[in-house]
Amino acid sequence: MRYKAYLRLERGYSGNTLDAYLSDLSKLLKYFEGEGIDPIHATLQDLEHFSAGLADIGIHERSQARILSGVRSFYRFLELEKEIRQSPAELLESPQIGVHLPDVLSVEEIDTLIGAIDRTKQEGQRNRAILETLYSCGLRVSELCNLKMSDLFLEEGFIKVEGKGSKQRLVPISPRAIKELELYFTQRNQIQIKRGEEDFVFLSFRRGTHIGRIMVFHFIKELCEATGIRKTVSPHTFRHSFATHLLEGGANLRAIQAMLGHESIATTEIYTHIDRSRLREEILLHHPRNIKYFQEHQKDTKIP
Repeated sequence: MRYKAYLRLERGYSGNTLDAYLSDLSKLLKYFEGEGIDPIHATLQDLEHFSAGLADIGIHERSQARILSGVRSFYRFLELEKEIRQSPAELLESPQIGVHLPDVLSVEEIDTLIGAIDRTKQEGQRNRAILETLYSCGLRVSELCNLKMSDLFLEEGFIKVEGKGSKQRLVPISPRAIKELELYFTQRNQIQIKRGEEDFVFLSFRRGTHIGRIMVFHFIKELCEATGIRKTVSPHTFRHSFATHLLEGGANLRAIQAMLGHESIATTEIYTHIDRSRLREEILLHHPRNIKYFQEHQKDTKIP
């Protein structure tokens, strides 16, 4: 398919992003097939009916917005290829999405999770290195799984990360994460590694291939259950926590943007909302006039 080649070569999308765009496009094409609509001759009204149908079947606003973004991309491609004169998706509106404040782990909670990993198990040290690297470098889980030995510059204190759209960035790595990696490398040297997998950092002890995202999700879920942490925690939570803790510590938003690999500063600005909400909590708890109010309120409501 020419559109697939366009996404991969012209837009530089990675495998996961490419699959998502094609999957979303298939939803539109299936809808058009059922309605007897030729995609080349589709109108804005046809696309609005498709959009309304997504809402009717209960697809979340964020997923709707992603699907419609793919629709606009497809019609831009048709326009570039001179298949159509003008994209009918130009004025197609996406649903309004409110700011979602993700769960953030405290430093103590992160220490608790890492401390709960059983080092006596074969994968224990590897999993400690995984969590330290996720938190120390603010990586996406796909970036972690695809991290290569040739991307590590541990003596200099940096790692090279390939993010979305195959864009590369250098990210500082903490001494603690370096120590956990070096301890893991002792075990890694004993793994029977499959051909073609030699350069991946994090490997499956059983298969000898690089780890997948599901495995990381699974062991983090198990750790949360074991430690009684009831927040919604995923590998991405460590990335959120990394950014939030940096901002709370006074790091510049542009520096955080560079470390996270965000193309737009607007994506990074979600962390200012988190920081402000925490700031409000601190003020409510510690401002002298609030303390006085709460003390008086407690007196008024005390049971005799």
